[in-house]
Amino acid sequence: MRIESINVGRVETVRRGSEAMQTGICKRPVKTSVQIGVEGIPGDAIVSTEHHGGPDQAIYAYSGDDYDWWAKSMGFDVFPGLFGENLTIRDMPSDMTIGDRLLIGEVVLEATAPRIPCATFAARMDDAGFGLLFRRAERPGVYFRVLHAGEVRAGDSAMLVPCNEHDVTVLDLFRYKYSLQHNADDLSRLLEAPIAERFRAAIESTLNALS
Repeated sequence: MRIESINVGRVETVRRGSEAMQTGICKRPVKTSVQIGVEGIPGDAIVSTEHHGGPDQAIYAYSGDDYDWWAKSMGFDVFPGLFGENLTIRDMPSDMTIGDRLLIGEVVLEATAPRIPCATFAARMDDAGFGLLFRRAERPGVYFRVLHAGEVRAGDSAMLVPCNEHDVTVLDLFRYKYSLQHNADDLSRLLEAPIAERFRAAIESTLNALS
């Protein structure tokens, strides 16, 4: 795997109809090296802190191969940072196991969750129906926590270290968010993985509601 682009955003306004939203989703490539810390990339704007950012979702990465799929299958004009990712990574799998690690020089990232599309994402794409397209594509990208901080730059290689302690994947969590029916055993299985705390709280709430 290789880092194709490192993308950083500032606070900007996007519009959906008459509604204006402030967001940090409009990320653009940087040409210099950047420091990745436990809270992400310093200076990268995160506006909706209820849903984004924090130690368990410090870095969002998207696969360059999945961008190729969007361009070929959906006719999108794609470019690094379009989906609001910090890292655009060539050859990154679409579906990773939660707990898989990426080694980028001295930086160690651990997969924690998928991206769930929201109204701001749809506004960014100027398409009210984009959330449904994103759901059906099942190429959500991956959130990571930072286990070891350090400096990275575009062109750096990344190595995948698989997690073999469970079988919960990014797509398992993605599908959970859209499922209308839940099974206690399935939910308990998801909780066995080192998932992001926002997902853990949601799954625990769903599980408690089944009791």
